[in-house]
Amino acid sequence: MNSEHTTSPEQEDNNKAVEETDNNQVTAEENSASEGADTEEAYIETEVESPDVPSENIEAEESAVATEASDETMSAEVDSLAQRVADLKRQERKLTEQIAAKEAEFKRWQEAIASTQAAMGKLVEEGVSELEQRKKKLQINVEQLERRSERIKSEMRTNFAGVSQDLAIRIQGFKDYLVGSLQELASAAEQLQLVPDRDRTVPEKSEYYQSGPAARQDRRRVSQEPSGGPEFGSGGFTEQRRQIRRILDQYRTQPDYYGPAWQLRRTFEPIHAERVYNWFFAQGGKGAVPSMGSRLQNILITSAVISVLRSLYGDRLRSLILVNSPERLGEWRRGLQDCLGISRSDFGSDRGIVLFEEPEPLAVKAERLDKQGELPLIVVDESENKVSLSMLQFPLWLAFAADPEAPSSMIY
Repeated sequence: MNSEHTTSPEQEDNNKAVEETDNNQVTAEENSASEGADTEEAYIETEVESPDVPSENIEAEESAVATEASDETMSAEVDSLAQRVADLKRQERKLTEQIAAKEAEFKRWQEAIASTQAAMGKLVEEGVSELEQRKKKLQINVEQLERRSERIKSEMRTNFAGVSQDLAIRIQGFKDYLVGSLQELASAAEQLQLVPDRDRTVPEKSEYYQSGPAARQDRRRVSQEPSGGPEFGSGGFTEQRRQIRRILDQYRTQPDYYGPAWQLRRTFEPIHAERVYNWFFAQGGKGAVPSMGSRLQNILITSAVISVLRSLYGDRLRSLILVNSPERLGEWRRGLQDCLGISRSDFGSDRGIVLFEEPEPLAVKAERLDKQGELPLIVVDESENKVSLSMLQFPLWLAFAADPEAPSSMIY
Protein backbone atom coordinates (compact mmCIF):
# COMPACT_ATOMS: atom_id res chain seq x y z
CA MET A 1 0.00 0.00 0.00
CA ASN A 2 2.74 2.48 0.89
CA SER A 3 4.80 1.63 -2.16
CA GLU A 4 1.88 2.28 -4.46
CA HIS A 5 1.17 5.81 -3.04
CA THR A 6 4.78 7.03 -2.97
CA THR A 7 5.05 10.41 -4.79
CA SER A 8 7.91 11.82 -6.79
CA PRO A 9 9.32 15.38 -6.54
CA GLU A 10 7.56 16.35 -9.75
CA GLN A 11 4.27 15.22 -8.36
CA GLU A 12 4.86 17.26 -5.22
CA ASP A 13 5.51 20.34 -7.36
CA ASN A 14 2.35 19.63 -9.25
CA ASN A 15 0.45 19.28 -6.02
CA LYS A 16 1.73 22.66 -4.78
CA ALA A 17 0.75 24.29 -8.06
CA VAL A 18 -2.65 22.69 -7.83
CA GLU A 19 -3.08 23.96 -4.26
CA GLU A 20 -2.15 27.50 -5.31
CA THR A 21 -4.55 27.24 -8.19
CA ASP A 22 -7.20 25.96 -5.83
CA ASN A 23 -6.72 28.96 -3.54
CA ASN A 24 -7.08 31.38 -6.45
CA GLN A 25 -10.02 29.43 -7.71
CA VAL A 26 -11.71 29.56 -4.29
CA THR A 27 -11.25 33.35 -4.12
CA ALA A 28 -12.81 33.79 -7.56
CA GLU A 29 -15.57 31.34 -6.81
CA GLU A 30 -16.65 33.25 -3.70
CA ASN A 31 -17.85 36.07 -5.97
CA SER A 32 -19.39 33.73 -8.58
CA ALA A 33 -22.51 31.56 -8.50
CA SER A 34 -22.57 28.43 -6.36
CA GLU A 35 -23.19 26.06 -9.28
CA GLY A 36 -20.12 27.19 -11.27
CA ALA A 37 -17.93 26.87 -8.17
CA ASP A 38 -19.14 23.35 -7.50
CA THR A 39 -18.57 22.34 -11.14
CA GLU A 40 -14.97 23.74 -11.31
CA GLU A 41 -14.07 22.21 -7.98
CA ALA A 42 -15.26 18.80 -9.10
CA TYR A 43 -13.34 19.16 -12.36
CA ILE A 44 -10.07 20.13 -10.58
CA GLU A 45 -10.43 17.28 -8.08
CA THR A 46 -10.85 14.88 -11.00
CA GLU A 47 -7.69 16.21 -12.70
CA VAL A 48 -5.71 16.00 -9.48
CA GLU A 49 -6.78 12.46 -8.81
CA SER A 50 -5.71 11.23 -12.25
CA PRO A 51 -1.95 10.74 -12.09
CA ASP A 52 -1.62 10.18 -15.75
CA VAL A 53 -2.35 13.83 -16.95
CA PRO A 54 0.74 16.04 -17.38
CA SER A 55 1.00 18.96 -14.89
CA GLU A 56 1.69 21.67 -17.51
CA ASN A 57 -1.55 21.04 -19.34
CA ILE A 58 -3.43 21.03 -16.07
CA GLU A 59 -2.04 24.38 -15.02
CA ALA A 60 -2.80 26.01 -18.37
CA GLU A 61 -6.33 24.70 -18.50
CA GLU A 62 -7.02 25.60 -14.88
CA SER A 63 -5.76 29.16 -15.29
CA ALA A 64 -7.73 29.65 -18.51
CA VAL A 65 -10.94 28.28 -16.97
CA ALA A 66 -10.52 30.40 -13.83
CA THR A 67 -9.84 33.59 -15.79
CA GLU A 68 -12.75 33.01 -18.14
CA ALA A 69 -15.15 32.17 -15.31
CA SER A 70 -14.14 35.16 -13.22
CA ASP A 71 -14.45 37.54 -16.18
CA GLU A 72 -17.87 36.28 -17.12
CA THR A 73 -19.08 36.38 -13.55
CA MET A 74 -17.81 39.90 -12.92
CA SER A 75 -19.18 41.23 -16.19
CA ALA A 76 -22.60 39.70 -15.49
CA GLU A 77 -22.67 41.14 -11.98
CA VAL A 78 -21.54 44.56 -13.21
CA ASP A 79 -24.22 44.60 -15.89
CA SER A 80 -26.94 43.55 -13.47
CA LEU A 81 -25.82 46.10 -10.91
CA ALA A 82 -25.62 48.84 -13.53
CA GLN A 83 -29.13 47.96 -14.77
CA ARG A 84 -30.46 47.92 -11.25
CA VAL A 85 -28.79 51.26 -10.44
CA ALA A 86 -30.33 52.77 -13.58
CA ASP A 87 -33.78 51.45 -12.63
CA LEU A 88 -33.46 52.83 -9.13
CA LYS A 89 -32.42 56.23 -10.46
CA ARG A 90 -35.42 56.31 -12.78
CA GLN A 91 -37.73 55.39 -9.88
CA GLU A 92 -36.06 58.05 -7.75
CA ARG A 93 -36.64 60.70 -10.42
CA LYS A 94 -40.30 59.68 -10.80
CA LEU A 95 -40.90 59.72 -7.04
CA THR A 96 -39.15 63.07 -6.73
CA GLU A 97 -41.35 64.54 -9.48
CA GLN A 98 -44.52 63.10 -7.90
CA ILE A 99 -43.57 64.46 -4.46
CA ALA A 100 -42.88 67.88 -5.94
CA ALA A 101 -46.24 67.85 -7.79
CA LYS A 102 -48.10 66.80 -4.63
CA GLU A 103 -46.38 69.49 -2.58
CA ALA A 104 -47.24 72.13 -5.19
CA GLU A 105 -50.87 70.96 -5.32
CA PHE A 106 -51.11 70.93 -1.51
CA LYS A 107 -49.70 74.43 -1.40
CA ARG A 108 -52.22 75.62 -3.97
CA TRP A 109 -55.08 74.09 -1.95
CA GLN A 110 -53.83 75.74 1.22
CA GLU A 111 -53.65 79.11 -0.51
CA ALA A 112 -57.15 78.65 -1.99
CA ILE A 113 -58.63 77.66 1.40
CA ALA A 114 -56.92 80.57 3.12
CA SER A 115 -58.17 83.05 0.50
CA THR A 116 -61.70 81.60 0.68
CA GLN A 117 -61.78 81.83 4.46
CA ALA A 118 -60.51 85.39 4.33
CA ALA A 119 -63.14 86.34 1.73
CA MET A 120 -65.93 84.69 3.72
CA GLY A 121 -64.85 86.40 6.92
CA LYS A 122 -64.73 89.76 5.17
CA LEU A 123 -68.13 89.17 3.59
CA VAL A 124 -69.69 88.24 6.92
CA GLU A 125 -68.20 91.27 8.63
CA GLU A 126 -69.45 93.56 5.88
CA GLY A 127 -72.93 92.00 6.03
CA VAL A 128 -73.12 92.32 9.80
CA SER A 129 -71.93 95.91 9.73
CA GLU A 130 -74.42 96.77 7.00
CA LEU A 131 -77.30 95.19 8.95
CA GLU A 132 -76.27 97.07 12.07
CA GLN A 133 -76.20 100.34 10.15
CA ARG A 134 -79.63 99.64 8.66
CA LYS A 135 -80.98 98.75 12.11
CA LYS A 136 -79.66 102.01 13.53
CA LYS A 137 -81.17 103.99 10.65
CA LEU A 138 -84.54 102.28 11.08
CA GLN A 139 -84.50 102.96 14.81
CA ILE A 140 -83.70 106.60 14.15
CA ASN A 141 -86.50 106.82 11.56
CA VAL A 142 -88.99 105.19 13.94
CA GLU A 143 -88.05 107.58 16.71
CA GLN A 144 -88.36 110.54 14.36
CA LEU A 145 -91.78 109.38 13.18
CA GLU A 146 -92.96 108.86 16.75
CA ARG A 147 -91.78 112.34 17.75
CA ARG A 148 -93.38 113.80 14.65
CA SER A 149 -96.68 112.04 15.43
CA GLU A 150 -96.66 113.34 18.98
CA ARG A 151 -95.84 116.84 17.77
CA ILE A 152 -98.65 116.79 15.21
CA LYS A 153 -101.14 115.59 17.80
CA SER A 154 -100.09 118.27 20.25
CA GLU A 155 -100.29 120.92 17.53
CA MET A 156 -103.75 119.75 16.54
CA ARG A 157 -104.88 120.12 20.15
CA THR A 158 -103.31 123.54 20.73
CA ASN A 159 -102.87 125.56 17.56
CA PHE A 160 -105.42 127.22 15.32
CA ALA A 161 -105.43 124.44 12.72
CA GLY A 162 -106.37 121.82 15.27
CA VAL A 163 -109.06 124.00 16.82
CA SER A 164 -110.40 124.79 13.36
CA GLN A 165 -110.58 121.13 12.48
CA ASP A 166 -112.40 120.36 15.72
CA LEU A 167 -114.80 123.22 15.07
CA ALA A 168 -115.40 122.00 11.52
CA ILE A 169 -116.13 118.51 12.84
CA ARG A 170 -118.64 119.92 15.30
CA ILE A 171 -120.30 122.07 12.65
CA GLN A 172 -120.53 119.13 10.28
CA GLY A 173 -122.03 117.02 13.06
CA PHE A 174 -124.61 119.72 13.81
CA LYS A 175 -125.39 119.95 10.10
CA ASP A 176 -125.89 116.18 9.90
CA TYR A 177 -128.06 116.44 12.99
CA LEU A 178 -130.25 119.08 11.36
CA VAL A 179 -130.54 117.04 8.18
CA GLY A 180 -131.44 113.93 10.17
CA SER A 181 -133.99 115.87 12.24
CA LEU A 182 -135.64 117.24 9.10
CA GLN A 183 -135.76 113.74 7.63
CA GLU A 184 -137.34 112.42 10.81
CA LEU A 185 -139.82 115.30 10.80
CA ALA A 186 -140.74 114.59 7.20
CA SER A 187 -141.18 110.88 7.85
CA ALA A 188 -143.25 111.64 10.96
CA ALA A 189 -145.45 114.00 8.98
CA GLU A 190 -146.01 111.33 6.37
CA GLN A 191 -147.11 108.90 9.06
CA LEU A 192 -149.69 111.30 10.54
CA GLN A 193 -153.33 110.18 10.12
CA LEU A 194 -155.15 113.32 9.02
CA VAL A 195 -158.45 111.44 8.50
CA PRO A 196 -159.91 110.29 11.85
CA ASP A 197 -160.71 106.66 12.35
CA ARG A 198 -164.45 106.10 12.50
CA ASP A 199 -164.14 103.06 14.76
CA ARG A 200 -162.10 104.96 17.25
CA THR A 201 -163.96 106.89 19.91
CA VAL A 202 -162.89 110.51 19.87
CA PRO A 203 -162.29 111.74 23.40
CA GLU A 204 -163.72 114.93 24.54
CA LYS A 205 -161.79 118.13 24.39
CA SER A 206 -161.47 118.18 28.12
CA GLU A 207 -159.43 114.93 27.95
CA TYR A 208 -156.80 116.63 25.80
CA TYR A 209 -156.63 119.78 27.80
CA GLN A 210 -156.73 118.53 31.33
CA SER A 211 -154.84 120.76 33.65
CA GLY A 212 -152.75 119.86 36.60
CA PRO A 213 -149.34 118.20 37.15
CA ALA A 214 -150.72 114.65 36.86
CA ALA A 215 -152.13 115.31 33.39
CA ARG A 216 -148.92 116.98 32.22
CA GLN A 217 -146.86 114.02 33.52
CA ASP A 218 -149.09 111.55 31.64
CA ARG A 219 -148.73 113.53 28.42
CA ARG A 220 -144.94 113.68 28.89
CA ARG A 221 -144.79 109.89 29.48
CA VAL A 222 -146.77 109.21 26.33
CA SER A 223 -144.58 111.51 24.26
CA GLN A 224 -141.43 109.74 25.53
CA GLU A 225 -142.48 106.19 24.59
CA PRO A 226 -140.32 104.68 21.80
CA SER A 227 -141.87 104.34 18.36
CA GLY A 228 -140.21 101.03 17.32
CA GLY A 229 -136.48 101.51 16.70
CA PRO A 230 -133.86 102.99 19.01
CA GLU A 231 -133.66 106.77 19.05
CA PHE A 232 -130.45 107.70 20.84
CA GLY A 233 -130.87 111.40 20.16
CA SER A 234 -134.13 111.70 22.10
CA GLY A 235 -134.09 112.75 25.71
CA GLY A 236 -136.00 109.73 26.99
CA PHE A 237 -133.06 107.33 26.78
CA THR A 238 -130.99 108.92 29.55
CA GLU A 239 -129.76 105.66 31.02
CA GLN A 240 -128.92 104.29 27.57
CA ARG A 241 -127.04 107.45 26.63
CA ARG A 242 -125.11 107.23 29.89
CA GLN A 243 -124.20 103.62 29.15
CA ILE A 244 -123.03 104.45 25.62
CA ARG A 245 -120.84 107.28 26.90
CA ARG A 246 -119.35 105.01 29.55
CA ILE A 247 -118.47 102.34 26.98
CA LEU A 248 -116.92 104.85 24.58
CA ASP A 249 -114.92 106.50 27.37
CA GLN A 250 -113.64 103.09 28.39
CA TYR A 251 -112.55 102.35 24.82
CA ARG A 252 -110.77 105.69 24.64
CA THR A 253 -109.05 105.75 28.04
CA GLN A 254 -108.66 102.04 28.91
CA PRO A 255 -108.32 100.01 25.71
CA ASP A 256 -108.35 96.23 26.17
CA TYR A 257 -106.34 94.62 23.37
CA TYR A 258 -107.10 91.08 24.57
CA GLY A 259 -110.74 91.47 25.54
CA PRO A 260 -113.61 89.14 24.61
CA ALA A 261 -115.06 88.87 21.13
CA TRP A 262 -117.25 91.74 19.84
CA GLN A 263 -115.40 94.19 22.07
CA LEU A 264 -113.17 96.86 20.53
CA ARG A 265 -109.50 95.80 20.70
CA ARG A 266 -107.78 98.76 19.09
CA THR A 267 -106.68 102.24 20.14
CA PHE A 268 -109.67 104.59 20.11
CA GLU A 269 -108.55 108.18 19.54
CA PRO A 270 -110.60 111.27 20.47
CA ILE A 271 -111.27 112.00 16.80
CA HIS A 272 -112.84 108.56 16.42
CA ALA A 273 -114.87 109.03 19.58
CA GLU A 274 -116.15 112.38 18.26
CA ARG A 275 -117.49 110.68 15.11
CA VAL A 276 -119.23 107.97 17.12
CA TYR A 277 -120.68 110.45 19.64
CA ASN A 278 -122.18 112.56 16.84
CA TRP A 279 -123.63 109.51 15.13
CA PHE A 280 -125.29 108.24 18.29
CA PHE A 281 -126.50 111.43 19.95
CA ALA A 282 -126.59 114.11 17.24
CA GLN A 283 -127.84 111.93 14.39
CA GLY A 284 -129.83 109.47 16.46
CA GLY A 285 -128.09 106.35 15.12
CA LYS A 286 -128.73 107.02 11.43
CA GLY A 287 -126.94 109.33 9.07
CA ALA A 288 -123.76 110.00 7.15
CA VAL A 289 -120.41 110.39 8.85
CA PRO A 290 -117.45 112.15 7.19
CA SER A 291 -114.87 109.62 6.10
CA MET A 292 -111.56 109.51 7.91
CA GLY A 293 -109.73 109.27 4.58
CA SER A 294 -108.68 105.66 5.17
CA ARG A 295 -110.74 102.51 5.06
CA LEU A 296 -108.93 101.21 8.13
CA GLN A 297 -110.06 104.23 10.16
CA ASN A 298 -113.63 103.85 8.88
CA ILE A 299 -113.59 100.18 9.89
CA LEU A 300 -112.38 101.22 13.36
CA ILE A 301 -115.34 103.60 13.77
CA THR A 302 -117.75 100.92 12.53
CA SER A 303 -116.25 98.40 14.95
CA ALA A 304 -116.81 100.80 17.84
CA VAL A 305 -120.47 101.29 16.81
CA ILE A 306 -121.02 97.53 16.45
CA SER A 307 -119.36 96.86 19.81
CA VAL A 308 -121.55 99.43 21.61
CA LEU A 309 -124.78 98.20 19.99
CA ARG A 310 -123.78 94.61 20.68
CA SER A 311 -123.37 95.40 24.37
CA LEU A 312 -126.84 97.03 24.37
CA TYR A 313 -128.86 94.60 22.26
CA GLY A 314 -126.79 91.40 22.28
CA ASP A 315 -127.40 88.87 19.51
CA ARG A 316 -130.36 90.86 18.19
CA LEU A 317 -127.94 93.14 16.37
CA ARG A 318 -127.19 92.07 12.81
CA SER A 319 -124.63 94.15 10.91
CA LEU A 320 -125.08 94.44 7.14
CA ILE A 321 -122.05 95.90 5.29
CA LEU A 322 -122.42 97.27 1.73
CA VAL A 323 -119.18 97.40 -0.31
CA ASN A 324 -119.03 97.46 -4.11
CA SER A 325 -116.05 95.16 -4.82
CA PRO A 326 -114.77 91.78 -3.58
CA GLU A 327 -111.36 93.25 -2.72
CA ARG A 328 -112.92 95.85 -0.42
CA LEU A 329 -115.19 93.21 1.07
CA GLY A 330 -112.06 91.28 2.01
CA GLU A 331 -110.56 94.40 3.58
CA TRP A 332 -113.72 94.94 5.64
CA ARG A 333 -113.78 91.33 6.76
CA ARG A 334 -110.13 91.35 7.84
CA GLY A 335 -110.49 94.75 9.51
CA LEU A 336 -113.57 93.75 11.52
CA GLN A 337 -111.90 90.50 12.58
CA ASP A 338 -108.87 92.44 13.76
CA CYS A 339 -110.78 95.19 15.59
CA LEU A 340 -113.49 93.01 17.20
CA GLY A 341 -111.55 89.79 17.80
CA ILE A 342 -114.00 87.67 15.80
CA SER A 343 -113.40 84.87 13.28
CA ARG A 344 -114.62 83.90 9.82
CA SER A 345 -117.42 81.87 11.37
CA ASP A 346 -119.04 85.14 12.53
CA PHE A 347 -119.60 86.17 8.88
CA GLY A 348 -122.54 84.73 6.93
CA SER A 349 -126.20 85.11 6.10
CA ASP A 350 -127.28 83.78 9.51
CA ARG A 351 -124.35 85.21 11.49
CA GLY A 352 -123.60 88.49 13.20
CA ILE A 353 -122.12 90.23 10.13
CA VAL A 354 -123.25 89.90 6.50
CA LEU A 355 -121.34 91.43 3.56
CA PHE A 356 -123.12 92.63 0.39
CA GLU A 357 -122.04 94.04 -2.97
CA GLU A 358 -125.49 95.25 -4.09
CA PRO A 359 -127.99 97.37 -2.14
CA GLU A 360 -131.14 95.45 -3.23
CA PRO A 361 -130.34 92.14 -1.51
CA LEU A 362 -129.17 94.10 1.54
CA ALA A 363 -132.52 95.89 1.78
CA VAL A 364 -134.40 92.59 1.41
CA LYS A 365 -132.27 91.01 4.15
CA ALA A 366 -132.78 94.00 6.47
CA GLU A 367 -136.54 93.91 5.97
CA ARG A 368 -136.65 90.20 6.72
CA LEU A 369 -134.58 90.70 9.88
CA ASP A 370 -136.82 93.57 10.97
CA LYS A 371 -139.89 91.38 10.61
CA GLN A 372 -138.22 88.64 12.64
CA GLY A 373 -137.67 91.03 15.53
CA GLU A 374 -133.94 91.46 14.89
CA LEU A 375 -132.14 94.82 14.80
CA PRO A 376 -130.33 95.41 11.48
CA LEU A 377 -127.43 97.87 11.31
CA ILE A 378 -126.65 99.00 7.74
CA VAL A 379 -123.11 100.26 7.05
CA VAL A 380 -122.25 101.80 3.66
CA ASP A 381 -118.65 102.10 2.50
CA GLU A 382 -117.42 105.45 1.20
CA SER A 383 -116.89 103.92 -2.25
CA GLU A 384 -120.68 103.95 -2.71
CA ASN A 385 -121.59 107.19 -4.45
CA LYS A 386 -125.34 106.86 -3.82
CA VAL A 387 -127.43 105.48 -0.99
CA SER A 388 -130.57 103.59 -1.90
CA LEU A 389 -133.78 105.03 -0.44
CA SER A 390 -134.88 101.53 0.54
CA MET A 391 -132.16 101.44 3.19
CA LEU A 392 -133.14 104.75 4.81
CA GLN A 393 -136.34 103.29 6.27
CA PHE A 394 -134.49 101.25 8.87
CA PRO A 395 -133.70 102.68 12.31
CA LEU A 396 -129.92 102.12 12.24
CA TRP A 397 -127.73 103.00 9.24
CA LEU A 398 -124.26 104.46 8.97
CA ALA A 399 -122.82 105.80 5.71
CA PHE A 400 -119.30 107.15 5.23
CA ALA A 401 -119.31 110.26 3.06
CA ALA A 402 -116.11 110.90 1.10
CA ASP A 403 -114.74 114.43 0.87
CA PRO A 404 -114.60 115.37 -2.85
CA GLU A 405 -111.88 117.97 -2.24
CA ALA A 406 -109.59 115.49 -0.43
CA PRO A 407 -109.64 112.07 -2.13
CA SER A 408 -109.36 109.31 0.41
CA SER A 409 -106.57 106.77 0.53
CA MET A 410 -107.85 103.22 0.00
CA ILE A 411 -104.68 101.56 1.30
CA TYR A 412 -105.45 99.11 4.06
